[in-house]
Amino acid sequence: MDDLVEHAADLLARNAYLTLGTVGPDQRPWTSPVYFTADGLCDFYWMSTQESRHSQHVAQQPAVSLVVFDSTVPPYHGRALYAEATAEVLEDADLAQGLTVYPGPPARGGTRLTAADVSGSSPWRLYRARAGTVWVLCPREPRQPCRLHGRNADHRVHVWPDAGE
Repeated sequence: MDDLVEHAADLLARNAYLTLGTVGPDQRPWTSPVYFTADGLCDFYWMSTQESRHSQHVAQQPAVSLVVFDSTVPPYHGRALYAEATAEVLEDADLAQGLTVYPGPPARGGTRLTAADVSGSSPWRLYRARAGTVWVLCPREPRQPCRLHGRNADHRVHVWPDAGE
């Protein structure tokens, strides 16, 4: 299972965007790509305007889903991390902590922020989605069973919390 936790961490380190799934007051789903950085396997940070559709959804319904997938791998070599999470706008001590994580290392290309950039009269806010459950798509070669489970079909494996299946 440690290999899968390392696999999950590698996906988060190598990818700059996640797809955020929210639900509006009309119960219709909405997905948005957002530049993100992660702190471990369970905290995902991004910056958005308060007026964006996904931000309005989070304000009304904080339950979200997300996926980080590696679109650079060849077809049928899927690499993805999935999570169910609770999202929120960061304030006070949580904002200060979030600013130590977001936007990640300089090599990722993000611009450092200050609290003033994402609070007060600024339209921008820093968000965190804290995952309750995280899975990865079990890596395997196309048309071959995975080495861990012997399954010859795509399947997700629970990696956080407790890295159990």
